[in-house]
Amino acid sequence: MLLSGSQIIIECLKEQGVDTVFGYPGGAILNLYDELYKHKDEIHHVLTSHEQGAAHAADGYARSTGKVGVCMATSGPGATNLVTGIATAHMDSIPIVAITCNVTVPLLGKDSFQEIDITGITMPITKHNFIVKDISELAYTIRRAFVIAQSGRPGPVLIDIPKDVTAPNNKYEYEYIKPIPAGRSKKGITPEAIEDAIALIKKAKKPVVFVGGGAVLSGAAKALKTFVDLVDAPVCDSLMGKGAFDGGDERYLGMLGMHGCKASNLSVADCDLLIAVGTRFSDRVLGNPDKFAAKAKILQFDVDPAEINKNIIVDHCVVGDIKEILNTINKKLPQQDHSKWVEGAKALSKKFPLTIPEKGLSGQFLVSEAYRLTKGNAIITTEVGQHQMWAAQFYKYKKPRQLLTSGGLGTMGYGLGAAIGAKTGNPDKTVINFAGDGCFRMNMNEMATAAREGLPIIEIVVNNHVLGMVRQWQTLFYEKRYSATVLDDGVDYVKLAEAMGAKGYRCTTRDEYSKVLSEALKSEKPVLIDCIINEDDKVWPMVAPGAPIDEFFNED
Repeated sequence: MLLSGSQIIIECLKEQGVDTVFGYPGGAILNLYDELYKHKDEIHHVLTSHEQGAAHAADGYARSTGKVGVCMATSGPGATNLVTGIATAHMDSIPIVAITCNVTVPLLGKDSFQEIDITGITMPITKHNFIVKDISELAYTIRRAFVIAQSGRPGPVLIDIPKDVTAPNNKYEYEYIKPIPAGRSKKGITPEAIEDAIALIKKAKKPVVFVGGGAVLSGAAKALKTFVDLVDAPVCDSLMGKGAFDGGDERYLGMLGMHGCKASNLSVADCDLLIAVGTRFSDRVLGNPDKFAAKAKILQFDVDPAEINKNIIVDHCVVGDIKEILNTINKKLPQQDHSKWVEGAKALSKKFPLTIPEKGLSGQFLVSEAYRLTKGNAIITTEVGQHQMWAAQFYKYKKPRQLLTSGGLGTMGYGLGAAIGAKTGNPDKTVINFAGDGCFRMNMNEMATAAREGLPIIEIVVNNHVLGMVRQWQTLFYEKRYSATVLDDGVDYVKLAEAMGAKGYRCTTRDEYSKVLSEALKSEKPVLIDCIINEDDKVWPMVAPGAPIDEFFNED
C-alpha cells in the first residue's frame, strides 16, 4: 500500500514491537508527530522535559526490559540534546534507536534554520547511523537499524530523516515484513577455542570468575550460575555486571576495582586463573594494569574481538555471545573442586565486610535500608558519584537488569530519566533512583515528566550539599582545596518536587527515612526524599588511581 514517510516510520516501529517512544517535538519532526498522534493507542509517547531525558529514558527502558529503546527529537538543538544520552548508551553497549528529523533535502548543507549534521556528530558514539534522503530507503533503513542495535555487541543507532521525506504528499509502497530476530554471535566459538579454555580451567588451583555487563546483555545468568558451580570458584563483578550473578550467593565476593570489596581485590591479586566473562577491563577495575592479577593467567570471554588484548594482555580468549560460550563449555567441562580456595575467599569476605556508620544518616544506610524494605526486588537507577558506589556496594542485586547506571561515560543526570524509562517498561516493579544533590540539579526537570505520566518512582537525593565524589578526591589528593564543589546555596528540593507535582519529604534521621521510604513505596505519585548526610562521608574502601588493586585504604 502507498504510505507517506511518516506513516512508514510508524508502521516499521509497530513491526518491531515498539510500544513506547520518548521524545520532544519540533518543526522538522512535526509530520512524524502528527502521525504518532493518530496511533497514540498503539504507541505511547512520553513527553520528557528535555531531549537528553528522552535519550536516558530510552536507555533505561532498554536496560530494564531487554528490548530496544526508542527516542525522537527534532533537528538542530533537539538532535544535539540527544548526544550525551546516545554516548552513555554507546559506552555501556545499550540498544537504542534514536530518530531525528532534519531540514528538507534541498536545504541540507546551507546552514539552514535549526540544521545540524547530526550523523557527523554522532558517528564516533553510535554503532551505526544513517541519513535517509529518499523515501524508498526508509523502511529498509529502520529495519536495519533495529537489527544492528541488537545484534552482536549491542549499541545505539541513529536515523536522521529530512522533513520532506516524511511529508504527507511524499508516498511510497509499504509492505509488512516480519522482524528478523537478533542473531547470537557464534563464529569464534570453535572446538579448538573451547578445548583450550577448558584446559586452562582444569589446570587452575585458585580460579576467580570476574563478571561484566556482557553477561547481563546476553541473558546469560542461568548459564553463568551453572558455569561457576562447575568451575567451583568465587565470583566478583564490575559495576555493569551487577545481577548477572546473584549478589546474595555464598560464592559472591563483591565488586572489583577502585571501590571494590577487599575480598574481591585480594582474591584477584592471589588467583592463578582469572576468567573474565563479558567485561572490557576498564581502568577503574585494573588500577595499575602492569600489576593486575600478576600471578594469574587470564581467560577472556567476549562478543567483541576489539576488546581482546585492548586494556590488558590475556592468555586465551573465546570470542562470541557470552550465553553461547558458557552453554558450550558447560556441556564439556567436568566438575572441578576448589573447595579450600573458595572457603578462603569466603573467609576474606567475613574478615573485610563493608561497613555502615553506626549512627546518623549516611549514604550506606540509605541504600541498605532500601534493600531491606524492598526485599531486594526493586530496580535501582543511579546518577554518578558517591551514591552510585554505595548503591553498588550495599544493594544485593539478585537478578540482571536490576541496576541501571552509567558505568562507562559516568553521566551525571542519567538516573532520573533512566528511572522514567524503567518504570514505563516495568509498571509493576518498584523503581528507585539514587541521586546526589549535584546530579539532581542536572535533570530535576524530569520530575515534572514523572508527575505528568503518573509514574510512582522514588527519587532519593543523597544530599551532602557538595559534589561528594569530587570533594572526596580533593580531600585525599588536593590538600582539601574545595574548588567549585560546595553547593550549600539554599535550594529546597522538597518545595521543588511539590511544585512539579510530586510528593516531597526531608529526612535527617534514620527513623524519619525508614518511615518516609515505607510510605513512598505505597505511593501512586512520584516521591522525592531529600536525605541530609555529612559533607565529609566517603566511599570506602578505595584504591588510589594507578595503584595495584590490592593496595586499598579506608578511613583509618
